[in-house]
This record gives sequence, C-alpha cells and structure tokens, in this order.
Amino acid sequence: MIYFIGAGSGDSELITLKGYKILKKADAILYTGSLVSKEILNFCKKEAIIKDSQNMSYEEIFSFLKKYRNKTVARVHTGDPSIYSTIARQIEFLEKEKIPFKIIPGVTAAFAAAASLGIEYTIPGVSQTLVLTRIEGKTKNPEPLYNILSLKHSSLVFYLSINLIDKLKKEALKAGYSKDTPCWVVYKASWMDEKIFKGTIEDIGEKVSHIKGIALILFGDFLNQKERYSSKLYKEKR
Repeated sequence: MIYFIGAGSGDSELITLKGYKILKKADAILYTGSLVSKEILNFCKKEAIIKDSQNMSYEEIFSFLKKYRNKTVARVHTGDPSIYSTIARQIEFLEKEKIPFKIIPGVTAAFAAAASLGIEYTIPGVSQTLVLTRIEGKTKNPEPLYNILSLKHSSLVFYLSINLIDKLKKEALKAGYSKDTPCWVVYKASWMDEKIFKGTIEDIGEKVSHIKGIALILFGDFLNQKERYSSKLYKEKR
C-alpha cells in the first residue's frame, strides 16, 4: 500500500496521529526534502529505506513507488497532500498500475500561519470565504489575478508567491484596494525559524524584500479581525 501523508507545515508534531503510525511501520519512505522537516524522519524505523524526492523526475518517483509496491510505502508531502503537491499525477500512475493507495490529510501552511498569528479567516460581516491560491509567475494560473482580487470580501492567502509580491501590490491598487489594506507575510509557518511580517499592501514589499523560499502572503481586511456584526452562533437566546 502507498500512503500519501501530509506531514504538516513544518513543526513535526503537526503530523496527524494516523500519519505518525504509518511512518513508524513504513518499509520505504519517499519525502519532499526541500519542504518536509527532517525531524519527521525520526519517526521512521531504523531499517526503513528513506529517499529524498527533491531532485527526482516523475519517472524516478514512479519507479520508486512501483519497486516497493508490495511493501508499506509512505510518500510524504509537506502540509496537506491536496494542495500544491502534484499527487494527481502520481495517483494517475498508481491507478494505471493498479497499485493501491490511501491519502492521510495534514495541516496546510495557511492554517499553521493563522494559528501563529492568532487570527480567524471567517469574520462576520467581513469575510465568509477563504481563497487559497498563487500569483502567476513561471507556473501559469488559469484564474487571472484580477479575478481573484475582485473577491474583496474574501480572505486571500497566496502560496508560492513571495517573489511576486510587487505584482500583487500593483494589481491590488489597480483593482481599487486602499493602500492601507493589511498585507502580512508568514515565513516558514510553524517552523523553529518562523518569522512574521505585518504591513499594508503599500509597504509590505520593502519589509520582506530579503525573504526567499517558503512564505505565505495573507491579504485583505479580514486581518483587522473586527466583526461588522455579531455572530448569530452565540446570540443570546430569549
């Protein structure tokens, strides 16, 4: 059985108990070395075959999965396997080869970032919609940034986009956002070296110009964390 495991956003303790149990018994582990915390590997048994997929091609990944198909294999991805993980192509291969698999969800970086910041994404009267997306760079986004920014009453979280934050500023101002609209960056959410930068769409670029790699951009009025009306959930009953 091939198990796709969401290792969480960085903190090794954010892996689910289910994922932890699979790692403990897995015979072969293929993990995304550029993103998955090495501490996760401490959960593996000593005799397990462990390989980093960072510089592997799809064909090499497929070969690994096929080679150990009759063993317990943990294919470890960062965060949750359903977001920016490329598991769709891997699953297509497994289904073609009739190799059984299961997916174990994990904590994606957006939720780890919210925990670190102490915020909620759904604020009554401000936002009831969370959008997880990325700004188009080398990888094309079928949804234009303008369309995403038109969702002004939503909570926007951009993955894999820190190098394109100036593009976000330019398009946001063009779309009519105030220069004072909150824009925060969380670098390596939940990792030991996590860093948080708070600013506005006007000045955040200067504050994070030195940041490269794993970072999230959070953008929108929801960051003010001010309800425009009280939630009906806790309305006093008469």
